[in-house]
Amino acid sequence: MKLKAGRSSIRGKRAYIPYGRQQIDEEDIREVVRVLLSDYLTTGPKIQEFEEAVAQYTGARYAVAVSSGTAALHIACLAAGIGEGDEIITTPITFAASANCALYCGGRPVFADICPDTYNIDPADIQRKITSRTKALIPVHYTGQPCQMDEIHGIAREHGLVVIEDGAHALGARYRGQRIGGLSDMTCFSFHPVKHITTAEGGMVLTNDEKLYERLRLYRSHGITREEKLLQEDQGPWYYEQLDLGYNYRISDVQCALGISQLKKLPHFLQRRREIARVYDQAFEGQQDIITPYQREECENSYHLYVIQVPAQKRRDIFQKLREDGIGVNVHYIPVYHHPYYQQIGYDGVSCPQAEQLYRGLISLPIHPGLSREEQEYVIECVKRHVSETV
Repeated sequence: MKLKAGRSSIRGKRAYIPYGRQQIDEEDIREVVRVLLSDYLTTGPKIQEFEEAVAQYTGARYAVAVSSGTAALHIACLAAGIGEGDEIITTPITFAASANCALYCGGRPVFADICPDTYNIDPADIQRKITSRTKALIPVHYTGQPCQMDEIHGIAREHGLVVIEDGAHALGARYRGQRIGGLSDMTCFSFHPVKHITTAEGGMVLTNDEKLYERLRLYRSHGITREEKLLQEDQGPWYYEQLDLGYNYRISDVQCALGISQLKKLPHFLQRRREIARVYDQAFEGQQDIITPYQREECENSYHLYVIQVPAQKRRDIFQKLREDGIGVNVHYIPVYHHPYYQQIGYDGVSCPQAEQLYRGLISLPIHPGLSREEQEYVIECVKRHVSETV
């Protein structure tokens, strides 16, 4: 439910300001209804239309739409040939899927520490963590700020590694003037409702490599193909073959219709997110006990998240008070190796000092296109008050 503009509605018991939220309008609804009334609800023309639209937007040659961002990461690892005993290097400050995708394939994630300024994976620590078993790098563009891709690509070339960008936060972000999506071997996006555009649930892998593209398409749909150039024989127009062990990671035409409509609004969504970030930057400038995000000059952030650091010993108290105020703050993220599952499978001795320090003080503030100026001012007021009260 959209919040009303009055301050009383913001401070009322029923008000709630989420950290992220989808922005759906009548045009989106009409496009979805058109598909619901059409002949194709899935495996139809909207899927390719959505893929081509995102590929054109990002500058990639090929795109494969799937059921989630996690599915995108999984089939990217499969296409990269990740298998038993192979290692991938990624960041601990991410959602678990960035590491889980290696486990799904029998591989093993290795965690490199983060840069203390950008919170992105540190290329120097990537270099230190490489072994003879390393097969791929999965840099995560945390909050929407691109990683140092020149350095990462240099490391990958030196060691013959595949680069799979986790761009779940970074649709619309730019690195040295180029949009994220067409820079590496593969790039994965998520279209979850809190992301820049949504298909309700959904994801996509982008690549410039035709062979990777063909593998990704196979893994998306059971490893089955009807394409004549891939068939080992042809028994007739009904004929298909399973060439590999794939998955049912298909996305529907209904979802892709929503995605196509949402993509048209992406420039506005990005503009609003950047405006909100600037207001936060200005509001917290000079606040001794609030650290705001640092931006590298060669990067244009798409601001999936806006994170601050507060005094670690007071983070829990500040967080709880903001929640009591009706502000849906969150923490992104618990270092992946801290999760009980990872502790049980041999990560109990892992520690990345910069990631640990960041995690202790992190709070994610609301940032989404529907956030009103009055709501943002209320968030700022509450953050300043609670930080000053507790230090």
